Amino acid sequence: MKKIVDDERLIVKCCSLYYDENLGQKEIADILKISRPTISRLLKAGRESGIVEVKIHNYSDKEFRDLEKALEQRFDLREAIVVHDKADEVNQKSEIGYAVANYLMRIVKKGDRVGVSMGTTIKYAARYVDVTRPVKAVFVPLIGGVGQIASDIHPNQIAMDLASAFSAGVKLLHAPAMIQDPVLSQHLRQDEGLQEVFEEMDRINIALVGIGSPTDSKSSMKATGYFDDEKLQSLTKFHAVGDICLQFFDDEGNTEPFICNQNVFGLSIKQLKRIPIVVGAVASEAKAEAMIGAIRGGFVNVVVMNTACAIRILKETEE
Repeated sequence: MKKIVDDERLIVKCCSLYYDENLGQKEIADILKISRPTISRLLKAGRESGIVEVKIHNYSDKEFRDLEKALEQRFDLREAIVVHDKADEVNQKSEIGYAVANYLMRIVKKGDRVGVSMGTTIKYAARYVDVTRPVKAVFVPLIGGVGQIASDIHPNQIAMDLASAFSAGVKLLHAPAMIQDPVLSQHLRQDEGLQEVFEEMDRINIALVGIGSPTDSKSSMKATGYFDDEKLQSLTKFHAVGDICLQFFDDEGNTEPFICNQNVFGLSIKQLKRIPIVVGAVASEAKAEAMIGAIRGGFVNVVVMNTACAIRILKETEE
């Protein structure tokens, strides 16, 4: 009997749902009534057989390199990656995801510990990872589960997707993203199962984070259930321009005014500074101010963004 992963018609259908219709692996598994690991194997078979060929043309255009060089020099970044502007949100995030995937494939090696945050942009990275052999790294969520938002942008899910794409290991943080009671938070950190995850967090040497904005009408922050309109409005009084892992900062990267940052269960935003490589990704010009704050705060040192966002950042930071 022919194995399910050798069924070319099924491979094509699976790849079409994933790449053309931008459905997540769990959604496809529900539609095709097969397991999520089988979906992952079908997608891999599609790439290896040549049914799927992921390609972005003219990615090394001089225009991009000039913007990248300007960003790197102005902010003393490890690396800046700039991609094409796209007309719609989904394609723009896919473009950013492709660039992030290529960067990760270039740098992630045996023994690495890779931390990931939540995000509608960084979730796209896993679908473009294409490795020929397993990478003996471990992917770790930076914070706990995030409220009521779609499961495919939870840190645990993104860590699982990337681990599956790299054929790597994964640790999951089975706890809420925010805990208001400090006693409960401390108690959970002492839990034997969770301690193992926090030990892996201490070993993280690469992090991938999405950068949110409390003023963005399309932000997933409200959907987490942790922030309503009133809370978000109060954040703007302290000039919040962005967040990483539900932790806020102003346009200079200051975090002190935002007491709610202390409620996040996971890696603190200040701890990001000790990680050698922190990749921050945005897919909208509207996130320019948030990216500037993240860079100035020292929370990210590798940036991935679209052309319009790069141009705006350079313009707004001219002396």
